[in-house]
Amino acid sequence: MSDLTDDSEKIRQVLTQAEALSASYRASARIQGMRVDGLTHEAASLRHMLDTQRRTLSWRVTAPLRVVRHLMKGQLPTGQKIPALCQRVKDIYQDEGLHGVTQRIQTRLPDTGIGRAMARYTPNRQKPSSPPASAEQTQQDQSVQPPSMTATERQKALESVYAKPLGSEALSQLTPHILIIAELSLRQCAKYRVWQKEEQLRSLGWTVDVVDWRDTEQALAALQVCTEVIFYRVPAFESVEILLHETRRLGLSPWWEVDDLIFSAELYQENGNLQTLDTAEQKQLLFGVRLFRKCLLSCDRAIASTRVLAQAMLDAGIASAVVIENALDQQTIEIAQNLAERGVPAHDTTQEIRIVYGSGTKTHDADFRMAANGILAAMQADSRLTLHIIGDLTLPDSFLAVKNRVQTLAGRDYAAYLALLAQADITIAPLEPTIFNDAKSNIKFLEAAILKIPSVCSPRDAFMQVMRDGENGLLAEQDEQWRDAILRLAADTALRAQLGQRAYEDVLARYSPDQIAHQQVLPVFRRPVDERSKTNLRVLCANVYFSPRSFGGATFVAEEMVRRLQRLPDVEVAVMTSRPDLKDRGNAPLRYSVEGCPVLGVRVPPDHDRVGGLDNATATSHFRKWLAAMKPDVVHFHATQGLGLGLLRACIEAGVPYVVTVHDAWWLCDRQFMVKADGHYCFQEKINLRVCQMCVPDARHLSERAVMMRAAMEGAALLLSPSETHRQLFIANGVPPDRILVNRNGFVWPTHARTPRKPGSPLRFGYVGGTEEIKGYSLVRRAFQALSDGNWELRVVDNKINLGIRSVYTESWKVKGTVTTVPAYIPETMDAFFDGIDVLLFPSQWKESYGLTVREALARDVWVISTAPGGQSEDIVDGVNGTLIAIDGRPDSLQKAVEALLENPERLTGYVNPLKQNLATFEEQTAELDGVLRDVVATKTANAQRLADDLSAISADPAG
Repeated sequence: MSDLTDDSEKIRQVLTQAEALSASYRASARIQGMRVDGLTHEAASLRHMLDTQRRTLSWRVTAPLRVVRHLMKGQLPTGQKIPALCQRVKDIYQDEGLHGVTQRIQTRLPDTGIGRAMARYTPNRQKPSSPPASAEQTQQDQSVQPPSMTATERQKALESVYAKPLGSEALSQLTPHILIIAELSLRQCAKYRVWQKEEQLRSLGWTVDVVDWRDTEQALAALQVCTEVIFYRVPAFESVEILLHETRRLGLSPWWEVDDLIFSAELYQENGNLQTLDTAEQKQLLFGVRLFRKCLLSCDRAIASTRVLAQAMLDAGIASAVVIENALDQQTIEIAQNLAERGVPAHDTTQEIRIVYGSGTKTHDADFRMAANGILAAMQADSRLTLHIIGDLTLPDSFLAVKNRVQTLAGRDYAAYLALLAQADITIAPLEPTIFNDAKSNIKFLEAAILKIPSVCSPRDAFMQVMRDGENGLLAEQDEQWRDAILRLAADTALRAQLGQRAYEDVLARYSPDQIAHQQVLPVFRRPVDERSKTNLRVLCANVYFSPRSFGGATFVAEEMVRRLQRLPDVEVAVMTSRPDLKDRGNAPLRYSVEGCPVLGVRVPPDHDRVGGLDNATATSHFRKWLAAMKPDVVHFHATQGLGLGLLRACIEAGVPYVVTVHDAWWLCDRQFMVKADGHYCFQEKINLRVCQMCVPDARHLSERAVMMRAAMEGAALLLSPSETHRQLFIANGVPPDRILVNRNGFVWPTHARTPRKPGSPLRFGYVGGTEEIKGYSLVRRAFQALSDGNWELRVVDNKINLGIRSVYTESWKVKGTVTTVPAYIPETMDAFFDGIDVLLFPSQWKESYGLTVREALARDVWVISTAPGGQSEDIVDGVNGTLIAIDGRPDSLQKAVEALLENPERLTGYVNPLKQNLATFEEQTAELDGVLRDVVATKTANAQRLADDLSAISADPAG
């Protein structure tokens, strides 16, 4: 009975997951529909505006009138309300004085007359209430600040990381995968060289992708996950050179493949068919020849369809060339079998003997002329002979004598072409005696042979490899030979059947898909071998930011987990993240490496596109391929906003278990941090979507969003929270307690002992939250402006200085102490920053999920003033290692806490945090995470084994 109960529970879980996935897709379709509607409306409005600008000649003339009209409506031409702007200026003036207003104008309008005037007439001075920094202070500031970088320099630094070559050894991190970048517009060429190659490689176990060479973005995307690449019939246009450069960056050794001698101008000009084209077409073709040759020589290796073609490639300068012949494929064999079973329309061969010639294009005129006189002579000698031409061909005028027995049929798809060919009694393949034609393959013979139709062919090299004159076909070069061969076949029904049957047997023996795959493709590409360890734990991590774009505490933690997991001897890690806009890449993803870890970066929608960031179809598509390339045992999702929930659905569909660390409230709140439009915290415990809709009235997708989030969390093997407070928020919103565990974030211990605070020196405070209201910036400013004591120093971190942007203006604060602005610290300067402060201010106005900065300060014996409750306060004991204040939005709460410390500053002289050993470390976090991931994989493996055992038992005893 218990077994039945267990099975029922498993079935229920599977059905629940399937239902959740289905609900997620339905919600996704609805919100994407909303997004499309919105974008369509926006596009229509923009088109209307552009139309107006283009068609109205008076647009510029009436510009002043439009400005006046906007002003009369109480708004600027940008649409910003003037009263709101005036209020903003007034607020800045009251808080920061005229200096603050002028600095804002200079920042917003640096290259305008107003901005330059402000810069010229605004003195650069320190406020009298802020005395000059000491030499020691200046030295400390410089030690904290990294070298400043302009936006251009930062972009170049980023691009240098992304552009760094990976080396061929990086390919061993991927699942074996072949990419064919090909010319697909030529149907016959694509069939014999692309689709056949794909079929052959797949039969050997390879994963194969095919991309048209003109689709640069798609080709770039496919290059990121392949281990071999073949360029088929691709010319070296600028877009292709981008692809070739990318192959080098990725450590690939590219192949170039072709089945015609189109890379040698000298040999190409021997082709008599070239003379049938006009001068312009000839020049265009010869220009193409140079581009094909350039692409050939830009690759390392070549693949030819014939041995003559392979030798010509070597003569051109390629290092190595192999031969993989055009052959039969499954489609051709099946069509031939169907025609044989169904039968073809019969004709009376005592009245008509059909000669069929598949021309294809007019470029075969010169080839046909090689046999024209002999064919005409045969037709004149035997009145039963008729000529059927499939495709374009210009017949010599001499054929007017037998025009009633000549039929020209338009080209058609392959199946219809073979159906026409099957009605032939004789097929022909005339070719000029040139190296160009010796390099051609014997397709016409193969197609006739699989239909058991006898052929008369020119003795070109590829035909001579398989044809034996008089045994499986007839060879002809001179007019008389063509005449005699055709008349011989026309006169002997048994001979036609004999040659056709022997040709059929010979081509199946040599050119069947299996034969070509094993005799010609296998020696070149071998079977795919995954060089990665089968016993190592493979983990794929996803976070919206990752090095070199390190931004925010969640990213820092994600990077540390990747770094530390990767150091474990039996763990392999890969990463999925976002990337910036880069030249010549469009929206294609990019694979790069961070400390040996493979990373795939994709473009994400802009921040204002909330739906696009919630359900990013493009990122999901790339993630599916990254999953296939990495084949992880488990996926660990960190912050996925921008990357989208489709990544989690892809895991469910692929049967890969995943774990989610809920770093923030994005999984519950459209605003991510549960911050309302007015900048204040939303104190909801159990989320009410009606309240949310009032907070974000323009967001019509909130109910669908909630469905998708619920499905994503239910599909997870486990949820992880960085703090107990944050865990309780998710439990309050329906997550079962046993489905979410606490995995506290770690931190980096200081590298050296703290410098003791000098007795009697000013008490030093630090604030790192930026200018966001939710972090308490205005509370800090107002609290310190209200202090009557001036024996203190405050360092305010401007976390955008390192990006080449300034956002904090402390010079205009009306304070009695000293306020300075410093750049954000980096791992190398963290100790120096905390060495320069005694107290960290953390007056966050929301229940933080963790608060990494708080732990970094506590580990360095820095007192912390923090709001509570929230994850930020869980390691603070009030009065022991910090001061806890309420989340009430009032500056006087912070002011009182600061004043209490200023009344007794010597309390912090020689202070050591007595509780810092209770802090979670990165070592502990990594060990916990490693255990969780292994348990998830072990559970999946055990369930799969049990299912296999159950199925085996059922098959062994169906009655049971």
